[in-house]
Amino acid sequence: MGLVFRCLSRLPLALLHALGAAMGWLVYLASPTYRQRFRANVARAGLPWAAARPAIAAAGRMAAELPWLWVAQKGRPFGARLQWDGAELIEAALAQRRGLVLLTPHMGCFEICAQAIAERFTSPESPITVLYRPARQAALRDVMAGSRERPGLATAPASLAGVRQMIRALRRGEVIGLLPDQVPPDGLGVWAPFFGQPAYTMTLAGRLVQQTGAALLLIWGERLPGGAGFVVHVLPAPEISRDASAESAATTINAAMEGLIRRAPGQYLWGYHRYKQPRGLDIGAAPDNPAP
Repeated sequence: MGLVFRCLSRLPLALLHALGAAMGWLVYLASPTYRQRFRANVARAGLPWAAARPAIAAAGRMAAELPWLWVAQKGRPFGARLQWDGAELIEAALAQRRGLVLLTPHMGCFEICAQAIAERFTSPESPITVLYRPARQAALRDVMAGSRERPGLATAPASLAGVRQMIRALRRGEVIGLLPDQVPPDGLGVWAPFFGQPAYTMTLAGRLVQQTGAALLLIWGERLPGGAGFVVHVLPAPEISRDASAESAATTINAAMEGLIRRAPGQYLWGYHRYKQPRGLDIGAAPDNPAP
């Protein structure tokens, strides 16, 4: 796997994106289950098919660009390939020295967000810490681990130890990053509406803000056409009060993710199984209607 990634990393980003687009369509056409879930999630969001259809190719591009991000760009500045929109919001939040939580959905190139933050805002002494789940394949785990070892970027496992690591980082005034539309294991989430349907949603993002008093911002990495690069967009986030319930905080965060996705539905991962049951949960526990 490492050899394959190294070979692919030598290809231009534009070519990788072209190959990825073809791969995205191949998977879509070859898998009835994936295709049905993709279209059902788009319909559930109430979006026109024409707006979301480009996401078929975008899903493939997301996979194909990883060798470029993880191998080719390791230790190199992004330069003209990276643009910023809203970087002043991060600067203002960091100036407060109370920690910063950055949230991004499975949209665009979410891998580039942490790397871009590490390049511009953090350091080895005060890194951005991102939560991750190790890949199931051992070979891919090794590639991922090596690729994310870079100055200014630390990783935390999706475990209790990882949560403690993120809390300590926030209390030191550092930055952490989360994908809040990831389905958490049973017991680590609540049912909250997402595009009008109950989805099991992590409570971690809200709890971290409430327990540490950290600032909260939204971020996503827009993939530019033709392999031109990426734009990292930073936006204000809704306030989560310290006394808000877990359900209320999760609903607020889901609504913020919906707003981001509606900005660029052609780059969202509509094929993601967002409404699945968490591991170990009795299916009968899923509510029939969205939480208020």
